Amino acid sequence: MFFASDNTSPVHPAVMEALTRANEGYAKSYGADDIMDRVRQKIRDLFEAPEAAVYLVATGSAANALGLSIMTEPWQTIFCHRNAHIEEDECGAPEFYIGGGKLALVEGLHGKMDPEALRRAIEFTGRGGVHNHQRGVVALTNVTENGTVYSVRQVKALTAIAKEYGLPVHMDGARFANAIAATEASPAEMTWKAGVDVLSFGGTKNGLMGVEAVVIFDPAKAWEFELRRKRGGHLFSKHRYLSAQMEAYLEGDLWIRLAQHANRMGVTLSKGITALPGASLLHPTDANCVFASFPRRAHRAAHAAEARYYLWPFNQSLDGDEDECLAARLVCSWSTTAEDVEQFLQHLRA
Repeated sequence: MFFASDNTSPVHPAVMEALTRANEGYAKSYGADDIMDRVRQKIRDLFEAPEAAVYLVATGSAANALGLSIMTEPWQTIFCHRNAHIEEDECGAPEFYIGGGKLALVEGLHGKMDPEALRRAIEFTGRGGVHNHQRGVVALTNVTENGTVYSVRQVKALTAIAKEYGLPVHMDGARFANAIAATEASPAEMTWKAGVDVLSFGGTKNGLMGVEAVVIFDPAKAWEFELRRKRGGHLFSKHRYLSAQMEAYLEGDLWIRLAQHANRMGVTLSKGITALPGASLLHPTDANCVFASFPRRAHRAAHAAEARYYLWPFNQSLDGDEDECLAARLVCSWSTTAEDVEQFLQHLRA
């Protein structure tokens, strides 16, 4: 009953097997390995983008920060949702890798930027000329930090505003597979066809040991990314171990099958929780993340049974009125089983 995060799940066996195979003999370093050649082509085919530049890094923070750094100058602003991952969970990494920069926080329900709020934020920025930060890049997160998913139509509505002002668009796709599984859109429809310029294509939260792909749909930015990746200390020498994970992820559509399962478990968990007396959802369950509120007595029962998940916010206490509802975040992963979900719900019902 481990719902703390999809980061806590094990590595998929197919990925471990791929790493074992990659460990045989010798291979070129720094991304010149044969496996990476295949990965690059697989991602280009998947995204219907034959000219896209594709790079691998080991962490989501590196993928986001380096991706944003090739799109933003030190004196520019990144427009993102108030609860975006780059705002709440990157410890200033985007600003660090940009060499300055600023995040402009845009409002919107359930983790999604409101188009008119984005327009107001862009209009407000740079109004003082040389005295202000200038307009830079629009950054979306899909799946959002509140567990909701932007549809292709919603992405297009935001990118259209960005393009109106001549701004590029970045997408943080740490859970991109879950967003695709939820919408049934193609990767191309959700990204460059909708106006996205750079994507962080996540794998670590979806069964990999530690790999994220940065997909740059404008290859003119490729060399700058290579330089920034090296300068930032994220160019792996034994790169084949990154490549092997990503190749296994893409083989036989494993990436989407794992996300589909995680999403199904998330929806099942969400329905079970909301069937409890007094329980409610804080945000719609669009994918594998559940944000819900339910009575303290149920939280106590779950914790007594050694269930693992986060109270949201963290500073809530299990001590107090048993009928008071406490908010929580629960995340399902590729390895979450129907039995895990049902056992957890039984403890809550008890």
